[in-house]
Amino acid sequence: MFNYLTVWNRWLGQRMIFVSILALLIGFNLPLPKVLFSENVTIICFVYLTFITSLDVHFRDFIKIIKRPILPLGMLVLIHIVMPIVAWGIGYLFFPHDFNTRLGLLISSAIPVGLSSIVWTGIGGGNIVLALVVVVMDTLLSPIILPGFFALVVGENIQIEYSQMIIELIWMVAVPSFAAMTLNDITQGKLEPFSRSIGGLTAKIGVFFIILVNAAIIAPEIEWGASLLKLLFVIFLLTISGYLLGYLASFALKDRSRSTVISMVYNVGMRNISFGFVLALTYFPTAVAVPITLASVYNQPLASIVSWVFNRKAENHMSKSMRNETH
Repeated sequence: MFNYLTVWNRWLGQRMIFVSILALLIGFNLPLPKVLFSENVTIICFVYLTFITSLDVHFRDFIKIIKRPILPLGMLVLIHIVMPIVAWGIGYLFFPHDFNTRLGLLISSAIPVGLSSIVWTGIGGGNIVLALVVVVMDTLLSPIILPGFFALVVGENIQIEYSQMIIELIWMVAVPSFAAMTLNDITQGKLEPFSRSIGGLTAKIGVFFIILVNAAIIAPEIEWGASLLKLLFVIFLLTISGYLLGYLASFALKDRSRSTVISMVYNVGMRNISFGFVLALTYFPTAVAVPITLASVYNQPLASIVSWVFNRKAENHMSKSMRNETH
């Protein structure tokens, strides 16, 4: 039974791009029950995803990275310094006379790492421990990083309420991941067959659900037109730049393993869009929140495309190796 479900889980993992497209189409076009829009529903779903993703992780691996945080700190530099510079350049290139849109693009690149980067790192076969460490460090350092960022860029000292973000980190990342690591250590890895079969399969169904609900929430806010299409293109360009930056930066590593590259791509590329949206609406005009809201259109689908690209690359490499062995 486990073997059968493992095959299906692997098969679905290689086709998450189609899962994302299907979820977007349903979310954009079909009316959904209002109960699905409850924040508690998506939080419960995400907690489960984080738990399943962390079932293959050991505490010793987590502590090992904590003791040598050079790579996570380097990734935070990419996230909070390099990417905002890229966003500033793209904003001035396409919207030289629209300050609010430029500011929205800038904020969307400077906000903390998206929690879902952990899940997609797991789906893509990346270093889950590294992804966990980066998310935890980024969330804990944000009360220092973000006020300094806004003071420097906007010239305002903004007092941001971080309590909700910290609570979100604890319940959606810390509790399920530490619980999973504890179980993994206690059982000495005996739960890995579950995480790679029915656990992994149901987690991917959870990803489908999250994308569907997000698409349904965004759909009423989208009014198609030339200006919107231009903005969507720019947001797409900026989001792709984040993934590409993580990939290019990985070439600086001495030990450039596939799992580390995948983690860097997702951590640098994905952002906590919901936090950015609330932040923009709280302290800036509504127009600033528009680019951040629209970024959620690409957040999960592009993550699935990246996973598909890495899977295809791995398959091609394996096929090439087998042909070389044959000859």
